[in-house]
Amino acid sequence: MKGGQSKSEAKSTDTRLKTRGRKAGKKAKDPNKPKRPPSAFFVFLEEFRREFNKANPTNKSVAAVGKAAGGKWKSMSEEDKAPYVAKAETRKSEYVKNMQQYNKKLADGANAADDDSDKSKSEVNDEEEGGSEEEEDDD
Repeated sequence: MKGGQSKSEAKSTDTRLKTRGRKAGKKAKDPNKPKRPPSAFFVFLEEFRREFNKANPTNKSVAAVGKAAGGKWKSMSEEDKAPYVAKAETRKSEYVKNMQQYNKKLADGANAADDDSDKSKSEVNDEEEGGSEEEEDDD
């Protein structure tokens, strides 16, 4: 074979390509985790996309919308971009609050699991039974 690969060489490169971008044991994404906030450009793009689609109803190209939006964004002054930057900042502050709550829930969930694992089932049951006996003694 001139310039070609043997079957064994082709198989070895195929397996390397399949595993190249993957990490072993990659974690699954948590669906409850807050999504990252959009940048000022993407806030602008939400509005621009609506206007562009109204003006060009026959356009089906996502790339055309992106190119037009990018060109307009570059030509805008800082004053024109200011409302989008402000909206992006408010979304970012909301995201930070949501992430703090999310991380707190994760920490609380981990602590609750740790508390339960420190005591055996019999110790937990003894406490529950002991509490009910104390209530009976008070009556």
